[in-house]
Amino acid sequence: MKKTKDENTEEQILDAAKNVFQTKGMDGARMQEIADKAGINKAMLHYYYRSKQLLFEAVFKNAFSLLAPQLNAVLNDDSSIEDKVKNFTSNYISFIIKHPYLPTFIIQELNRNPDFILGMKNNKGFPNLEKFKKQVAYEVEKGIIKPIGAEQLFINILALNVFPFIAKPLIMALINVDNEAYKQLIEARKIEVANFIINSIKNT
Repeated sequence: MKKTKDENTEEQILDAAKNVFQTKGMDGARMQEIADKAGINKAMLHYYYRSKQLLFEAVFKNAFSLLAPQLNAVLNDDSSIEDKVKNFTSNYISFIIKHPYLPTFIIQELNRNPDFILGMKNNKGFPNLEKFKKQVAYEVEKGIIKPIGAEQLFINILALNVFPFIAKPLIMALINVDNEAYKQLIEARKIEVANFIINSIKNT
């Protein structure tokens, strides 16, 4: 009989691979370790994913597919730029608190294999900035916000929200806080970051 792939087994593999890749990176990960963590043998793992690269790409796509809708939802709704900043910051931080491995995992792969993310640009659901660009230009023209390029504003929003997650150990050491205090600090950033950006661009 022809084998059929089981969704539960595939989910176990992706979860196990996510944990191993997150801890050891692509180069340090071993297929045997992933198989052991998934509770299957190595032959079964290779039946589902012929190579470590294919498995890594599947884990990466799965991770990015969780994050991309969060970006798109804010970028393409009809709210004002001020509300977009507030919603993006609140939604993103809440989302990453639930999926703390994502920023480091995605940035790790961007640095290791930049061509892979470029190849995903044409995929359905990849974040699109066109509406955001037009909206920023409109609000600048109307004097609602100060002159700023949409790309620069988006980078500012992204950087201020992403950095505290990818640099968590460094920041905790520099400001001398424990894990619980850091969680409270991150929660407070939902308001702090939004206010900081809005105050920097809003015409008074």
